[in-house]
Amino acid sequence: MTAYLDNSATTRPAPEVVQVAENAMKGGWYNPSALYKPAMEVQKLLEETRQICLKAVRAEGSRIFFTSGGTEADNLALLGRAKGRRTPGKVLVSQVEHPAVLACEDEIRRLGHTVVKIPVLADGRLDLQALEALMDETVFLIAVMQVNNETGAVQPIREIAELRNRLCPEAAIHVDGVQGFLRVPLDFRGWGIQSYALSAHKIHGLKGSGALIVRNDSSLKPLIFGGGQEGGIRSGTENTLGILTLGAAARAYREENNERMKSLKIRLWEGLKDRIPDAVLNGPEADSEWAAPHILNAALPPVRSQTMLFALEGDEIYVSAGSACASRKQKISPVLKAMNVRQEIADCSLRFSLCPDTTQEEIDYTIERAAAHHAALRRFTRR
Repeated sequence: MTAYLDNSATTRPAPEVVQVAENAMKGGWYNPSALYKPAMEVQKLLEETRQICLKAVRAEGSRIFFTSGGTEADNLALLGRAKGRRTPGKVLVSQVEHPAVLACEDEIRRLGHTVVKIPVLADGRLDLQALEALMDETVFLIAVMQVNNETGAVQPIREIAELRNRLCPEAAIHVDGVQGFLRVPLDFRGWGIQSYALSAHKIHGLKGSGALIVRNDSSLKPLIFGGGQEGGIRSGTENTLGILTLGAAARAYREENNERMKSLKIRLWEGLKDRIPDAVLNGPEADSEWAAPHILNAALPPVRSQTMLFALEGDEIYVSAGSACASRKQKISPVLKAMNVRQEIADCSLRFSLCPDTTQEEIDYTIERAAAHHAALRRFTRR
């Protein structure tokens, strides 16, 4: 049996996506900026994708710019806003953001602004009291992800917006929704969010396609210059294949998938805890409203994460030791460090991430093999 449990890294393209991709390559390859009929038909399909994505987060009437993925969308939201700020100001960023956000810090500082990190609680959720103390009239941007890509912690976006409205109403809120899009509800207009990033390959679309949703009254400076596509905010001939498959993936996703994934995630955690009593959960309780339905981060001490990862790989069970974007560079997860997870626990932590195709049999197989490997490997662990 094969159990792919690294869906936070990437997902297998859905059958509907594969079909749309084939159709796009055979007949939908025209440049949507051209004025003849086949090209205009492609442009019409792109507009349908815009509306699908906007509706999914209750952002109807807002603008949406297609990008190469979540990283570019996050960069555009942060740097595009920082570049347009004439006077020095303050940017608040949570400690547990994706590298696509955190790596913008140096450039934001170069533009003359201050970047301040917002602490998180032990379960990975943002510390609202600490945030409140950091808010003042100099804050012009707050960046907080919807769902943490390593722990599955759901951030209190609505509560953050309420604090913003009271203490620094001119500040924009950017939400990295790459792990939350379609899996956790969000009210873009109702909560007063200014921008929202998403990525196709996290929802069974293709890599190389994403989008940034932006409120109509929010201004951004472009980072890419050229022919003026996407309203001049993101120049370059549109990636029609990627955009159309983004639409297909979003259209095919079913909300009922989320409850099923959550029940399987709870089964996974309860099974691991039952078979490995020393197991430690990193993040909110598996059944909590603050826990995303598809991500579980658990430590299986004293077996180190890479040792367990390779042991499971031998059984064709694929998990990760953290963010795929940083796992080759980081020895210890910055996210777990920000949560004050002890070194010996962080060293033994794995991320299991599910998708709508995950089966109960795969979950039970993973529990059984992880427990067997743990029993064998713990005897050889130096104390």
